[in-house]
Amino acid sequence: TEAIGLYNVGLSCCLNSLLQVFLMNIHFTGILRRITVPPHAAEKRRNVPYQMLLLLEEMQCGKQKAVSPTALACCLSVYRVKLFVQHDAAQLFLTLWNLIKRQMKKPQLVEELNDLYTICVQEHLACQKCSSESKRNSSMLTLPLPVLDSSSHVLKTLEDCLQCFFHPEELTDHNMCFCEQCGRKTPFLQSMKLVHLPQTLTIHLKRFCFEKSADIHKLSHYLPFPQDLDFNAVLTENQCQADDNEKAAWKYELFAVVAHSGSTSCGHYCAYIRSLTECKWYCFNDSEVCQVSWDDVKCTYGHSNLHW
Repeated sequence: TEAIGLYNVGLSCCLNSLLQVFLMNIHFTGILRRITVPPHAAEKRRNVPYQMLLLLEEMQCGKQKAVSPTALACCLSVYRVKLFVQHDAAQLFLTLWNLIKRQMKKPQLVEELNDLYTICVQEHLACQKCSSESKRNSSMLTLPLPVLDSSSHVLKTLEDCLQCFFHPEELTDHNMCFCEQCGRKTPFLQSMKLVHLPQTLTIHLKRFCFEKSADIHKLSHYLPFPQDLDFNAVLTENQCQADDNEKAAWKYELFAVVAHSGSTSCGHYCAYIRSLTECKWYCFNDSEVCQVSWDDVKCTYGHSNLHW
């Protein structure tokens, strides 16, 4: 009846935040509950979906305010997911997803998992000399949106970030590509077109840049995002490669935000998640969970002093 926290078992705030986002998604847990249970004890200890299912059941059956993800963390350590290090949420999300998908034995569940999370885009490359064009479809788990434009100016809204991601880019000078028709390197126009969006869309705001010293610098500027997002109102016809039925489903309600405070070398993660059964927002800060308002969630828009 209440949201349950996860104890921090060694700089595991990033892992805890991502697990809460997975396990609060009733569409994901509906798939997780139908996995094939490994027959042997040793296999059970090494199986990520099964350990996630055990953790979900412990969270739902227990009456304590938080449970420990130690068994799952030990399982992940077999696959080189380290404790006592600061993870990047987008990279860890991809690692978890690949492990879950690879260890689900039923093809139907793998297909459902793909439908739930996988994005499809089409990359276009057009030679500016002879107009020859190549197209390639690729799958993505997240939309990696820049928060700076090509001139390193700050983008003001999430919609601006989406427009920047799908805006055509000229590949010139040392970025030129080899054109088979021209027989040499020529300037190209590169563009991305949206083909398919999943039931649960994950957006990764790339809040980092490389300075001249080659150090990575975190970008914490204010960047608001809406509770509702309609891609048809943001992208143009030229930025989409889909029929009307596909595009009709490109409307989303915000479900969760994984937020980071601190620098690239030291910091803390927590998750703000809207319960799909109660339609209430909660802040999951390791073992501490509390109900919050939309105004509280807005603190994740970013600024120099982020406080949950």
